[in-house]
Amino acid sequence: MKIIFSGTPDFAVPALQMLIDSKHEVCAVYTQPDRPAGRGRKLTPSPVKKLALEANIPVFQPETLKNEDDIKQLESFDADLMIVVAYGLMLPQAVLDAPKHGCINIHGSLLPRWRGAAPIHRAVIAGDEKTGVTIMQVIKKLDAGDMLHKEECVIEPHHSSSDLHDRLSDLGAIGLEKVLDQLEQGTLVAEVQDESLVTYASKLEKAESVLDWNLSAIEVDRKIRGLNSWPVAQTVFDGKVLRVWKAVMSESENELAAGEVSKQGKRMVVGTGNGCVDLLEVQLPGGKRMQIHAFLNSHNVDGITLG
Repeated sequence: MKIIFSGTPDFAVPALQMLIDSKHEVCAVYTQPDRPAGRGRKLTPSPVKKLALEANIPVFQPETLKNEDDIKQLESFDADLMIVVAYGLMLPQAVLDAPKHGCINIHGSLLPRWRGAAPIHRAVIAGDEKTGVTIMQVIKKLDAGDMLHKEECVIEPHHSSSDLHDRLSDLGAIGLEKVLDQLEQGTLVAEVQDESLVTYASKLEKAESVLDWNLSAIEVDRKIRGLNSWPVAQTVFDGKVLRVWKAVMSESENELAAGEVSKQGKRMVVGTGNGCVDLLEVQLPGGKRMQIHAFLNSHNVDGITLG
């Protein structure tokens, strides 16, 4: 098939690589315009653009796809299918209608649960036992198209959003390959989403990063894992912002007040509203991420209450 691929971040790369390695022809890649990145704020191409250029695929980077000339350009490819993976632009109906088989999307949840911007993070924070990817038909309504295929993934107690991001990125490519085969064979079966089961994964905000130690240990642990690698959970340690990258439910039997710290050997145990957590990896302003034993070697935590 002749395919247009649209995507921007790392999450979309395995799917594009699968297409490049397949029998299909990727006739064009659409991605977000280069953005400033790094300390020098140098304009930097997206991961998808880098891969497309390496594969000698034409790359297009419109600020919006509402411009008539851009739509005509896309229509000129006479594509069989358009694949959308974390592209970052809303697609007008004219774009959805351009390919023979329309547009399909790889979404990072088991729809209809967690439609929206942050499905991986919300699944972890909510304590879901499993997640996955859904390959779906793209329609104008947000993440509401018919479901074509799902790949499931168990959320283990140690999984962060960052861990799941990489796993689901790979599963998306696996699921997409199956859908393309079924589409060619005429065996693809679409399933309508049950609107009564819909939940929404709202965009993460920096304000959510502040830890509330009055929550239970399991809720604090989920939040720390869910906010890794952005915006990263944080608290206040000795008047400074302490970013908490990793933690684990504690086996400590000490009864600590919410936010109260106890050094136990090489462990930094913190009390919550119900139970304790052990901090494993932290970071102070201007410093590097540190394993907790290194942090304890250089900081006195006795009598400290995090807030």
